Amino acid sequence: MKDKVQILKDKLKESRLGGGQERIDKQHAKGKLTARERIHFLLDEGSFEEVGALVTHRTKDFGMDKHIFYGDGVVTGYGTIEGRQVCVFAQDFTVFGGALSETHAEKICKIMDMAMKIGVPVIGLNDSGGARIQEGVRSLGGYADIFHRNVMASGVVPQISAIMGPCAGGAVYSPAMTDFTLMVENSSYMFVTGPNVVKTVTNEEVTSEELGGASTHATKSGVTHVTAANDIACIAQIKQMISYMPQNCEDIPTDVFYEIGEETREKLNGIVPENASQPYDMRDVVNGIIDSDTFFEIHKDYADNIVVGFARLAGKSIGIVANQPMSLAGVLDVDSSKKAARFTRFCDCFNIPLLVLVDVPGFLPGTDQEWNGIITNGAKLLYALSEATVPKVTVITRKAYGGAYDVMNSKHIGADFNYAWPGAEIAVMGAKGASEIIFRKEISTSDDPVAKLAEKEAEYAEKFANPYSAAERGFIDEVILPKNTRRKLIKAYALLQNKVATLPKKKHGNIPL
Repeated sequence: MKDKVQILKDKLKESRLGGGQERIDKQHAKGKLTARERIHFLLDEGSFEEVGALVTHRTKDFGMDKHIFYGDGVVTGYGTIEGRQVCVFAQDFTVFGGALSETHAEKICKIMDMAMKIGVPVIGLNDSGGARIQEGVRSLGGYADIFHRNVMASGVVPQISAIMGPCAGGAVYSPAMTDFTLMVENSSYMFVTGPNVVKTVTNEEVTSEELGGASTHATKSGVTHVTAANDIACIAQIKQMISYMPQNCEDIPTDVFYEIGEETREKLNGIVPENASQPYDMRDVVNGIIDSDTFFEIHKDYADNIVVGFARLAGKSIGIVANQPMSLAGVLDVDSSKKAARFTRFCDCFNIPLLVLVDVPGFLPGTDQEWNGIITNGAKLLYALSEATVPKVTVITRKAYGGAYDVMNSKHIGADFNYAWPGAEIAVMGAKGASEIIFRKEISTSDDPVAKLAEKEAEYAEKFANPYSAAERGFIDEVILPKNTRRKLIKAYALLQNKVATLPKKKHGNIPL
């Protein structure tokens, strides 16, 4: 029996070394942690239970039978984060560069199936050179098996992907179908085809970092939601992000203890400028409303004319969607509409109430926007907010013009409470543009067209550029002082916590993709 126990110990020891100490040292030399080290820092101390430590590949071609490593390039299992159960897999770059084989994929699929059965989040730590070419179509089939599970798990359990090394070819589509993707700066990249193929096909010369690095995907493509300076920072962000989420779609987010006290916030009174054309930072409004230091922004560097992220209000998790006047005056465009729609749908999937802060002059005009589908992309946000059944509350801080008023969680598309600050302007368009259309004849025939326009502009503004016309019709539930916003929202969400809303029976809707 002692011999058998020793055999087991030797095998487990070998599995923990992955591709061997020399390759581990190379991983460290690049400033990267190993797969097991990443799991160690992600999960609570001593909570990790490994599944499949002794799995090996089955390939004999190309001399592969002489190169067998326990675990086959991925560490899988389960454990806890702050006491909450999660399933996790971490690709091991020290074994065949983390390349995905048939058995490697089977291990990932097994842990994803387990997560679905028990209803816990799945966290994938990706660090792989792609498909294991020695296995041919078997490795491609392994990717497809994972993709199918990503889709089946979507909206059932939260799925988070961290890109902590290379992620190329078919490997990119699994992270793309998960809820959130994080990337490590200067050591991770994602692309469908690498720089060499790009040069061959298009004659473009580009580095891996330029083509698919963290900065590129955080600012240009929007593929990544959050970036981190190193592996440790990335893992810390995963832990913070998951704290706002429930375990699954049948669960609700965990509250943090909070004792209600004096909830007025005087500083909110001074944030919006008197001049309607002067910008201000909507993050100041967000931070003035939420619990101190709880805002976790998503897609911070992409489509910055809208701000989205998680926060806590009186200890409860909420999702925030807010126009940003500091960028493009807060207009809605193709990218901001997609960004907000995707975030909205995640919150709705996982029972996270939504707060929509509105200061929007409309949709961005121009051929570039029209030719790139502002109609269908703007409709994505309209669809997402209309479809959402979680508690939805809107606060109009300044402008809400045109169709963008409708889209930004108006009463007409199902918002539960709609508030406006006293300086809010709710109208089809700004007073100047409206006056030029409505009073065109009077202005053109006037002895002083400039003075006449100013007169009519003031007349229109007095009549429509305020929240009271909308309030009179019940489109705004209450006009509130900015300083009272936090108090009003705490009470509104407390009332709505048992909200029940159902959608018409159907297989699924057809969102304008």
